[in-house]
Amino acid sequence: MTLDHHPAASYLARIDPRARVVAVVLLAIAIAAADRFAVPATALAAGLLGTLCSGVSMPTAVRRLLPLNVLMLLMALVLPLTTPGQPVLEIGWLSFSREGFELAALIAVKGNAIVLLLLVLLDSLDATTLGHTLSHLRVPDKLTHLLLFTVRYLDVLHREYLRMRAAMKVRAFRPRMNRHTYRTYGHLVGMLLVRSFERSERIVAAMKCRGFHGRFYLFEHFHFSRRDVPFCAVSLLLLLTLVLMEWA
Repeated sequence: MTLDHHPAASYLARIDPRARVVAVVLLAIAIAAADRFAVPATALAAGLLGTLCSGVSMPTAVRRLLPLNVLMLLMALVLPLTTPGQPVLEIGWLSFSREGFELAALIAVKGNAIVLLLLVLLDSLDATTLGHTLSHLRVPDKLTHLLLFTVRYLDVLHREYLRMRAAMKVRAFRPRMNRHTYRTYGHLVGMLLVRSFERSERIVAAMKCRGFHGRFYLFEHFHFSRRDVPFCAVSLLLLLTLVLMEWA
Protein backbone atom coordinates (compact mmCIF):
# COMPACT_ATOMS: atom_id res chain seq x y z
CA MET A 1 0.00 0.00 0.00
CA THR A 2 1.58 3.25 -1.06
CA LEU A 3 1.16 6.63 0.49
CA ASP A 4 -0.05 8.32 -2.69
CA HIS A 5 -2.99 5.96 -3.32
CA HIS A 6 -4.31 5.71 0.23
CA PRO A 7 -7.51 7.80 0.72
CA ALA A 8 -6.42 9.23 4.07
CA ALA A 9 -3.00 10.06 2.68
CA SER A 10 -4.58 11.82 -0.28
CA TYR A 11 -6.77 13.81 2.12
CA LEU A 12 -3.75 14.86 4.21
CA ALA A 13 -1.84 15.84 1.07
CA ARG A 14 -4.64 18.30 0.21
CA ILE A 15 -4.64 19.92 3.66
CA ASP A 16 -3.15 23.41 3.91
CA PRO A 17 0.52 22.84 4.84
CA ARG A 18 0.37 25.77 7.26
CA ALA A 19 -2.31 24.00 9.31
CA ARG A 20 -0.26 20.79 9.37
CA VAL A 21 2.92 22.54 10.50
CA VAL A 22 1.15 24.57 13.20
CA ALA A 23 -0.68 21.48 14.44
CA VAL A 24 2.44 19.33 14.72
CA VAL A 25 4.40 22.13 16.45
CA LEU A 26 1.69 22.73 19.06
CA LEU A 27 1.23 19.01 19.69
CA ALA A 28 4.99 18.49 20.00
CA ILE A 29 5.22 21.32 22.56
CA ALA A 30 2.33 19.87 24.57
CA ILE A 31 3.91 16.41 24.55
CA ALA A 32 7.41 17.61 25.41
CA ALA A 33 6.17 19.77 28.31
CA ALA A 34 4.03 17.02 29.87
CA ASP A 35 4.92 15.45 33.21
CA ARG A 36 2.14 12.87 33.40
CA PHE A 37 2.84 9.60 31.59
CA ALA A 38 -0.74 9.42 30.29
CA VAL A 39 -0.24 12.49 28.08
CA PRO A 40 2.55 11.14 25.81
CA ALA A 41 0.94 7.69 25.93
CA THR A 42 -2.29 9.14 24.53
CA ALA A 43 -0.32 11.06 21.90
CA LEU A 44 1.56 7.88 20.98
CA ALA A 45 -1.74 6.02 20.53
CA ALA A 46 -2.99 8.88 18.34
CA GLY A 47 0.24 8.73 16.33
CA LEU A 48 -0.12 4.97 15.82
CA LEU A 49 -3.73 5.40 14.75
CA GLY A 50 -2.73 8.18 12.38
CA THR A 51 0.05 6.01 10.94
CA LEU A 52 -2.41 3.21 10.20
CA CYS A 53 -4.99 5.58 8.70
CA SER A 54 -2.55 7.68 6.66
CA GLY A 55 -1.23 4.78 4.61
CA VAL A 56 2.34 4.98 5.92
CA SER A 57 3.66 1.43 5.79
CA MET A 58 4.76 -0.13 9.05
CA PRO A 59 8.28 -0.95 7.74
CA THR A 60 8.71 2.75 6.94
CA ALA A 61 7.54 3.77 10.40
CA VAL A 62 9.79 1.22 12.08
CA ARG A 63 12.76 2.35 9.99
CA ARG A 64 12.19 5.97 11.01
CA LEU A 65 11.80 5.06 14.69
CA LEU A 66 14.74 2.65 14.89
CA PRO A 67 17.57 5.22 15.34
CA LEU A 68 15.54 7.06 17.98
CA ASN A 69 14.85 3.90 19.97
CA VAL A 70 18.50 2.83 19.85
CA LEU A 71 19.28 6.13 21.58
CA MET A 72 16.40 5.56 24.01
CA LEU A 73 17.76 2.11 24.86
CA LEU A 74 21.12 3.62 25.76
CA MET A 75 19.33 6.24 27.86
CA ALA A 76 17.37 3.50 29.63
CA LEU A 77 20.71 2.00 30.70
CA VAL A 78 22.20 5.29 31.87
CA LEU A 79 19.33 7.14 33.56
CA PRO A 80 18.58 4.46 36.21
CA LEU A 81 22.24 4.64 37.22
CA THR A 82 22.36 8.42 37.52
CA THR A 83 18.87 9.22 38.85
CA PRO A 84 18.55 9.02 42.64
CA GLY A 85 15.64 7.05 44.01
CA GLN A 86 14.48 3.67 45.21
CA PRO A 87 16.78 0.91 43.91
CA VAL A 88 15.01 -1.92 42.11
CA LEU A 89 18.04 -3.75 40.71
CA GLU A 90 21.57 -4.06 42.02
CA ILE A 91 24.45 -5.63 40.11
CA GLY A 92 27.60 -5.47 42.16
CA TRP A 93 28.23 -1.81 42.90
CA LEU A 94 25.72 -0.71 40.24
CA SER A 95 22.31 0.37 41.52
CA PHE A 96 19.37 0.98 39.15
CA SER A 97 16.62 3.23 40.51
CA ARG A 98 12.92 2.96 39.78
CA GLU A 99 12.71 6.71 39.17
CA GLY A 100 15.39 6.40 36.50
CA PHE A 101 13.45 3.69 34.66
CA GLU A 102 10.26 5.77 34.86
CA LEU A 103 12.04 8.84 33.51
CA ALA A 104 13.58 6.84 30.66
CA ALA A 105 10.18 5.38 29.77
CA LEU A 106 8.58 8.84 29.82
CA ILE A 107 11.24 10.29 27.51
CA ALA A 108 11.03 7.28 25.16
CA VAL A 109 7.25 7.54 24.82
CA LYS A 110 7.49 11.30 24.25
CA GLY A 111 10.09 10.88 21.52
CA ASN A 112 8.19 8.14 19.71
CA ALA A 113 4.93 10.08 19.87
CA ILE A 114 6.48 13.24 18.42
CA VAL A 115 8.28 11.36 15.62
CA LEU A 116 5.10 9.48 14.68
CA LEU A 117 3.10 12.72 14.50
CA LEU A 118 5.82 14.28 12.35
CA LEU A 119 5.76 11.23 10.10
CA VAL A 120 1.99 11.31 9.69
CA LEU A 121 1.55 15.05 9.16
CA LEU A 122 4.75 16.17 7.41
CA ASP A 123 6.08 13.10 5.59
CA SER A 124 4.28 14.03 2.36
CA LEU A 125 5.71 17.58 2.36
CA ASP A 126 8.76 18.07 0.17
CA ALA A 127 11.51 20.49 1.23
CA THR A 128 10.39 23.24 -1.16
CA THR A 129 6.80 23.17 0.10
CA LEU A 130 8.01 23.15 3.70
CA GLY A 131 10.21 26.19 3.05
CA HIS A 132 7.26 27.89 1.33
CA THR A 133 5.11 27.11 4.37
CA LEU A 134 7.65 28.50 6.82
CA SER A 135 7.84 31.71 4.81
CA HIS A 136 4.05 32.06 5.02
CA LEU A 137 4.25 31.55 8.77
CA ARG A 138 6.70 34.47 9.06
CA VAL A 139 9.68 32.35 10.03
CA PRO A 140 12.87 34.46 9.57
CA ASP A 141 14.16 34.29 6.00
CA LYS A 142 17.64 33.23 7.09
CA LEU A 143 16.29 30.10 8.82
CA THR A 144 14.13 29.25 5.81
CA HIS A 145 17.05 29.69 3.42
CA LEU A 146 19.27 27.58 5.68
CA LEU A 147 16.74 24.73 5.58
CA LEU A 148 16.30 24.89 1.81
CA PHE A 149 20.01 25.07 1.01
CA THR A 150 20.85 22.32 3.50
CA VAL A 151 18.35 19.92 1.96
CA ARG A 152 19.33 20.90 -1.58
CA TYR A 153 23.09 20.51 -1.19
CA LEU A 154 23.37 17.56 1.18
CA ASP A 155 23.13 15.26 -1.83
CA VAL A 156 25.71 17.35 -3.70
CA LEU A 157 28.17 17.07 -0.81
CA HIS A 158 27.49 13.36 -0.51
CA ARG A 159 28.34 12.84 -4.19
CA GLU A 160 31.53 14.87 -3.71
CA TYR A 161 32.43 12.65 -0.76
CA LEU A 162 31.84 9.51 -2.84
CA ARG A 163 34.09 10.83 -5.62
CA MET A 164 36.88 11.52 -3.13
CA ARG A 165 36.46 8.07 -1.57
CA ALA A 166 36.64 6.49 -5.05
CA ALA A 167 39.84 8.44 -5.76
CA MET A 168 41.32 7.11 -2.52
CA LYS A 169 40.44 3.53 -3.45
CA VAL A 170 41.98 3.94 -6.92
CA ARG A 171 45.19 4.93 -5.17
CA ALA A 172 45.06 1.62 -3.22
CA PHE A 173 44.01 3.14 0.09
CA ARG A 174 42.77 0.53 2.55
CA PRO A 175 41.54 1.75 5.96
CA ARG A 176 43.24 0.22 8.97
CA MET A 177 43.63 1.04 12.64
CA ASN A 178 46.82 3.08 12.26
CA ARG A 179 48.04 6.67 12.14
CA HIS A 180 48.11 6.79 8.34
CA THR A 181 44.39 5.96 8.16
CA TYR A 182 43.48 8.61 10.73
CA ARG A 183 45.57 11.21 8.92
CA THR A 184 44.01 10.28 5.58
CA TYR A 185 40.47 10.59 6.91
CA GLY A 186 41.40 13.93 8.44
CA HIS A 187 42.61 15.13 5.03
CA LEU A 188 39.38 13.79 3.50
CA VAL A 189 37.20 15.79 5.89
CA GLY A 190 39.36 18.88 5.42
CA MET A 191 39.21 18.72 1.64
CA LEU A 192 35.45 18.15 1.78
CA LEU A 193 35.05 21.30 3.89
CA VAL A 194 37.30 23.30 1.54
CA ARG A 195 35.41 22.16 -1.55
CA SER A 196 32.10 22.87 0.18
CA PHE A 197 33.24 26.41 0.94
CA GLU A 198 34.40 26.97 -2.63
CA ARG A 199 31.13 25.61 -4.00
CA SER A 200 29.14 27.88 -1.66
CA GLU A 201 31.05 30.92 -2.96
CA ARG A 202 30.25 29.94 -6.57
CA ILE A 203 26.57 29.46 -5.66
CA VAL A 204 26.40 32.88 -3.97
CA ALA A 205 28.02 34.52 -7.00
CA ALA A 206 25.59 32.78 -9.37
CA MET A 207 22.59 33.85 -7.26
CA LYS A 208 23.78 37.46 -7.12
CA CYS A 209 24.17 37.45 -10.90
CA ARG A 210 20.50 36.46 -11.08
CA GLY A 211 19.45 39.36 -8.86
CA PHE A 212 19.17 37.60 -5.49
CA HIS A 213 18.95 40.10 -2.61
CA GLY A 214 18.49 37.80 0.37
CA ARG A 215 14.83 36.98 -0.15
CA PHE A 216 12.78 34.42 -2.04
CA TYR A 217 9.61 35.98 -3.43
CA LEU A 218 6.42 33.95 -3.15
CA PHE A 219 4.24 33.93 -6.26
CA GLU A 220 1.90 31.11 -5.20
CA HIS A 221 -0.01 31.25 -1.93
CA PHE A 222 -1.80 28.67 0.18
CA HIS A 223 -5.53 28.98 0.73
CA PHE A 224 -7.54 27.76 3.72
CA SER A 225 -10.62 25.87 2.53
CA ARG A 226 -13.52 23.89 3.96
CA ARG A 227 -11.65 20.59 3.71
CA ASP A 228 -9.15 21.95 6.25
CA VAL A 229 -11.83 22.47 8.92
CA PRO A 230 -12.20 18.78 9.99
CA PHE A 231 -8.42 18.41 10.24
CA CYS A 232 -8.11 21.55 12.37
CA ALA A 233 -11.01 20.41 14.58
CA VAL A 234 -9.46 16.99 15.20
CA SER A 235 -6.03 18.51 15.87
CA LEU A 236 -7.51 21.06 18.29
CA LEU A 237 -9.50 18.34 20.06
CA LEU A 238 -6.36 16.23 20.50
CA LEU A 239 -4.40 19.25 21.76
CA LEU A 240 -7.11 20.18 24.28
CA THR A 241 -7.29 16.56 25.43
CA LEU A 242 -3.55 16.47 26.11
CA VAL A 243 -3.64 19.82 27.93
CA LEU A 244 -6.59 18.81 30.10
CA MET A 245 -4.99 15.47 30.95
CA GLU A 246 -1.88 17.31 32.10
CA TRP A 247 -3.50 20.12 34.08
CA ALA A 248 -6.89 18.78 35.17
